[in-house]
Amino acid sequence: MAKTNLTVQLDETVVRRAKVVAAKRGTSVSALVARQLNELAAEDERYEAARQRAIELMDRAKPHGGRNWTRDELYAERLDRYGQRG
Repeated sequence: MAKTNLTVQLDETVVRRAKVVAAKRGTSVSALVARQLNELAAEDERYEAARQRAIELMDRAKPHGGRNWTRDELYAERLDRYGQRG
């Protein structure tokens, strides 16, 4: 994979803190930024794939979850079954 330079302007405090984190992890600030950007892009790709799968599932879904009864019919049947109707 080809590498390209990227210039980013950051507050000095952020850079100083990033250098400390990088040192603790035995890496560079550049590698930290690259890893975070890669994770961000991968997360976005996973979200978009999940979103697309959800849309496809909703498109294939049957109205009312495929049920063919109404709420009133369900309750009427239960009332009749347990003798609580009229």
